[in-house]
Amino acid sequence: MTLTSTPLSRGESEKKYPIWITGAEALMDSLKIHGVKVIFGYPGGAILPIYDAVHKAEKDGWLKHYMVRHEQGGSHAADGYARATGEVGVCFGTSGPGATNLVTGIATAQMDSVPLVIVTGQVPRQAIGTDAFQETDIFGITLPIVKHSWVIRDPSDIAKVVSEAFFIASSGRPGPVLIDIPKDVGQEFFNYERVLPGEIIPKGFKRISEINNSDIKKAVDLIKESERPLLYVGGGAISSGAHEGVKTLAENYQIPVTTTLMGKGAFDENDYLSVGMLGMHGTAYANFAVTECDLLIAVGARFDDRVTGKLDTFAPDAKVIHIDIDPAEVNKNRHVDVAIVSDVSKALSKINEYSLINKVSPNTKKWLEKIDFWKNRHPLFVPPEEGEIYPQEVLLKVRENSPNAYITTDVGQHQMWAAQYLRNAPRRWISSAGLGTMGFGLPAAMGVKSALSDSEVICIAGDASVLMNIQELGTLSQYNLNIKLVIINNRWQGMVRQWQESFYDERYSSSDMSCGEPDFVKLAESFGIKGFLISDRQQLLNDFKSALNSDGPALINVQVRRGENCYPMVPPGKSNSQMVGYVNNEDY
Repeated sequence: MTLTSTPLSRGESEKKYPIWITGAEALMDSLKIHGVKVIFGYPGGAILPIYDAVHKAEKDGWLKHYMVRHEQGGSHAADGYARATGEVGVCFGTSGPGATNLVTGIATAQMDSVPLVIVTGQVPRQAIGTDAFQETDIFGITLPIVKHSWVIRDPSDIAKVVSEAFFIASSGRPGPVLIDIPKDVGQEFFNYERVLPGEIIPKGFKRISEINNSDIKKAVDLIKESERPLLYVGGGAISSGAHEGVKTLAENYQIPVTTTLMGKGAFDENDYLSVGMLGMHGTAYANFAVTECDLLIAVGARFDDRVTGKLDTFAPDAKVIHIDIDPAEVNKNRHVDVAIVSDVSKALSKINEYSLINKVSPNTKKWLEKIDFWKNRHPLFVPPEEGEIYPQEVLLKVRENSPNAYITTDVGQHQMWAAQYLRNAPRRWISSAGLGTMGFGLPAAMGVKSALSDSEVICIAGDASVLMNIQELGTLSQYNLNIKLVIINNRWQGMVRQWQESFYDERYSSSDMSCGEPDFVKLAESFGIKGFLISDRQQLLNDFKSALNSDGPALINVQVRRGENCYPMVPPGKSNSQMVGYVNNEDY
């Protein structure tokens, strides 16, 4: 990410620094010059001095603050903002429970490498360590799930810390950082001097070394020799904006492309070279391709267990090229033959440049024919138009009616169906992958819409997941955020039920959501939001499109078949080729 500062107004440019202001005002000015225009948060005692400065910033017209209904919603909204834009997301929370409510969102961002700056209020300096009212050591609590964190004890450090925070959050492998500010630090006056974006390089920061040309040559030589190559593309390709590089490499060498859940959108899934998502709920043909490839080119991917299945059977006959900006990921789960530690986009540019100079010809005709056979033999399930609504039908309707929408999801069966059936452009697929956070989708959609007000934003949720942060309907209503919340409602914790059916002899312990489920339409209406109920196929055919196209925020509750399972599925401990539930699964 390139850090940019917001141009100063004439009045500001005439100010002479240092100026005498409070720590809270210094924080807001520092955020402003780092390009922050949107903040999500919830006030409380320890952070009130900062919220007083927020009030001034909104009055001055440079900031939009969204008051969420729960701090977790604020962290997910900042996360959605960051994923959709590539910019750093910012959220605020007060001390104690306000800060601890942010933890799940921080961990979500850390697992998925999302750049966030989280600001928490803290009890006054003299009260730290006394078990004061609403005191928690949020610095210590979040230490394992942030890239870096600070407790500011001197207001004169604020400008420097903010500059470092944005640099660290957005450099290298992105991630969340936390700034904890005691209440009296926010209130204290001092002589403030600005620190501009990128002006301070954090102590100990190591830049990624230049790409070794010999590694590029080794990688290209392996690609030239390969007869069954496969591009395995993860979230790093999205973070680095490498989709053009992936496309060029795939087309030059005629290499099929599979993506992870985080990598969706890095390659056009309508392209004939696409084999869709791989892994536990990946397409059959992607999993067969990774099992039989002779060269695996991992691009910004980390060999996650949900992708690999039984690790020693993952791409068992393949040599591996691994391109990743994080050296800790290389050789962590899988030994590689060529490692390129670099920004993914830069590495692909080098490979494509070398290939162009050396005029390499593709060697994959028979391999692509085999993959075409698998695609035709083992397609994704096509739901019959009879009986109760299939959940897959709903996703196909979303794809048909809103092909260019930004999609956020919660976690569960609906998430996997959405990943299988929707086709997304870069940064238009926004889902909690590494942590699998239920309740992520609705607040994440708020973050997307706040950044891209003219874009269509749809949240795909499950009836169990959505209840985790259903209070954010209040935020949608207050700010009239035109988001469509589509609930795939099977009245279960769907993925839990599927596992209980498959591996626990149908002992459905605490997974049935039908008793106590709210009337979602009435619930939406109670927040001042339109609600739609789709309970039969005729309504899906006749009313779903108009619900998606309705003005303002809306909740669309689609009642689907209760017992439908998400297939294909790789059972735990099995190889990817040992999927169950795929079409024509007697052979491959």
